[in-house]
This record gives sequence, structure tokens and C-alpha cells, in this order.
Amino acid sequence: MTAKDFLQEVGPRLRALRKDAGITLTALADTTGISVSTLSRLESGQRKATLELLMPLAQAYRVPLDELVGAPPTGDPRVYTRPIQRFGQTILPLTRNPGGPQAFKHVIAAGDRQTPDPKTHEGYEWLYVLSGRLRLVLGEHDLVLPAGEAAEFDTRVPHWFGSAEGRPVEFLSIFDAQGARIHVRARPKKTSSV
Repeated sequence: MTAKDFLQEVGPRLRALRKDAGITLTALADTTGISVSTLSRLESGQRKATLELLMPLAQAYRVPLDELVGAPPTGDPRVYTRPIQRFGQTILPLTRNPGGPQAFKHVIAAGDRQTPDPKTHEGYEWLYVLSGRLRLVLGEHDLVLPAGEAAEFDTRVPHWFGSAEGRPVEFLSIFDAQGARIHVRARPKKTSSV
């Protein structure tokens, strides 16, 4: 399949994504900043898809650009990440979801107990301790979370993470810059007996 063939299939793919999401052209225009007429012409194939138009659409639909244009699969589903060294931690990005929730694995190595230096920023965070004991300073609270415990909080509250005992700690975090909360169903829905 040629690049021209891929571009010809973009319009129907865009229309299908919008219909599946239950979004009107007007709502999509408000979200992306692309005019209704341009969106309509993209979907009908009367307007050539450009990177400038496709990037905001990929972000609005929360799909990779490759999926939006129907690029062939690469065959290797693994996500290759580069660890980030920050705040005395090794942070491994687990997702590539621009504009949406981001998942990370944090590893705090054994060593001296650090002095808390709480920070704030926009968003909402959820975390789950995999191993060790995590010290979470959150506003006026100074908490110790053992393996298997979770916490969630508004990141506008001053917060800091560290090892509670100077031993290694591993935890997962999900961060959403838009402030969306994690929703976990506590119990299964009741089913009616037939």
C-alpha cells in the first residue's frame, strides 16, 4: 500500500473514530480548534490530511498518530522507555499517551533517608506501593504506606515521596494533568437471577 493509499483512508477512519466516540463535528471543532468545515472536508476526503491537522485529532481521540492514519503495525509491541533520574528516584514511563493519564514505575534505591521537600503542580495522582515502605508527605500528613497500599490526591497539595526506612521502595503512579480521578469499582454489579 502506498502513502497515497494511506492518506485516502484517513477520512473514513476519522469519521469512524468520531462516530464511535459519539462526538459531533461542532464538539470536535471546539476541542481541537479546527473549523467544522475543515473537519467535514477531512472526513469526506476533500481536504488533504496534514500533520498540523492530524496531531490535534490524535490527541482528541487519544490514539497514536500511526493508528489515526492506519500505518502498518511494526510487529514489535514492546514499549522502550528510558529511565529518568529525578528527585533521588529512577522513574520509568510505562505509557505514551500525550495529553492523557500517564503511568510510571518509581524505584527509590536503598540509602540515607531524605529530608522531605514537598512540591505542588497541577493534576491528580494515584499511586500503589509494590514493595518496601513508602513515606508520603501530603500537606500536614506524614504517612507510611506498606506494599499493597494505595493513595490518591490532588497534586496542588504539597507532596513528597521517599523511603520510610532507607530501604528500597518500588511503586506505580498514574498521573493526570487534567485532574481526572481514578475510578475503581469496589464490588461487582449485582446481576438479576433469571
